[in-house]
Amino acid sequence: MQIIERLDSIVAHYDEIMGELSEPGVTDNASHFRELMKEQANLEPIVKTYTQYKKARADEEDALSMLSSEKDEDMRAMLKEELAAARSEQERLEEELNILLLPTDPNDDRNIFMEIRAGVGGDESALFAGELYRMYQNYASRQGWKTELAGYNESELGGFKEITFMINGKGAYSKLKYESGVHRVQRVPETESGGRIHTSAVTVAVMPEADEVDVVIDPKDIRIDITRASGNGGQCVNTTDSTVRLTHYPTGIVIYMQEEKSQLQNRQKAMKILRTRLYELELQKKHDAEDDLRRSQIGSGDRSEKIRTYNFPQSRVTDHRIHLTLYKIDQIINGDLDELINSLITADQAAKLSKME
Repeated sequence: MQIIERLDSIVAHYDEIMGELSEPGVTDNASHFRELMKEQANLEPIVKTYTQYKKARADEEDALSMLSSEKDEDMRAMLKEELAAARSEQERLEEELNILLLPTDPNDDRNIFMEIRAGVGGDESALFAGELYRMYQNYASRQGWKTELAGYNESELGGFKEITFMINGKGAYSKLKYESGVHRVQRVPETESGGRIHTSAVTVAVMPEADEVDVVIDPKDIRIDITRASGNGGQCVNTTDSTVRLTHYPTGIVIYMQEEKSQLQNRQKAMKILRTRLYELELQKKHDAEDDLRRSQIGSGDRSEKIRTYNFPQSRVTDHRIHLTLYKIDQIINGDLDELINSLITADQAAKLSKME
C-alpha cells in the first residue's frame, strides 16, 4: 500500500528527529532546535495513530490465526468478537490517518488580524459589527488567546463602522480562517417603531499575521505622516503628535494608527498591519492560481461570499456553506463558536479527502 510506505517513511523520519533531539548540545542552535521541536510535534500524532493501527492489524491477524485451528465453539465466538473489534478499530484509525495526512495550511499556527466592516444597513450594521467583535473576543478568551485592538471607527450609536484587531494564540488562523465573508443579521432594530424585521450585513476578513521575512517592504514605497490624535477621546487616544498615517504607494493601501501612546508604537503596529495585508494579497494570488482546489474547500476567504445568517426572532444561526442551522443564537453571539467551527473544519477535511480520491 502506498499509504503504508508513506507512513513507514514518516516514522523513520520521526525516529531521526527524536535521535537528534537526544544528542548533547542540541539546544546550542536555538533556531534549529525550535524547528526540530515543531516538526516533532507535527509528526507525533501521525506516529501514535499509526502505532495503534499496526496493533489493530496484528490483533486481526492473531484472531484469524487462532480461529483457523480453534474447535471450541465458545472460544470461536470470542475470537470472532475480537476479530470484529480489531477490524472496526482499523477502519476508525484509517479515517483518522487519512485526515492527519492531509496537506496542512502553513499559516494555521499563526496569529491573525481580523477586520470587521459595517455594510448594508447603516447604524444597525455598525451595531452588529460591534457584537461580532465582542463575539470573537469572547471566543478568543475561551481558547486562552489574547485580543489586541489595532484601530476602529465608531458609529454614532456606539457600534463600529470598521474595527481591526489582532488575536494572538497558537492555532488562531486554523480555526478562525473560516470566518471571512459576509455575515448577515435579521432582527428588529431598536430604532424601528413599526416592529419590522430588517436585514443588515457586515464583512469579516481574517488575515494570518506576516513575519518580516514573509514580506520585504522597500522604504521608498511607503510614506509616513505624523499628525495629532483625533476622535472622540477614549482610553487610548491622547493629544500628542503620535497618530501615524502610512501610505503604501504600489498598492494604495492606507493605514491610520492612533491606538498606542507613542509615535514609535503606532508606527510599528501600522507596519505590522501593512505586512499582513501585503501577505494576504500574495496568498490571494496563489489561491486564484489554485482556483479549482480552492472552490472544493470550505471557507474560500472571499469577502463577498455570504457565509452566515443570524436570525434573532427565530434564535437561529445558519452557515450557508455547510447548510448547518443551530438554534442557540444567544450562546453563539456570546462566543460559543465551537460547534460551528468544528463543523466547518470537518466539512473542509471531507472536501479535501474527496478531492484526493
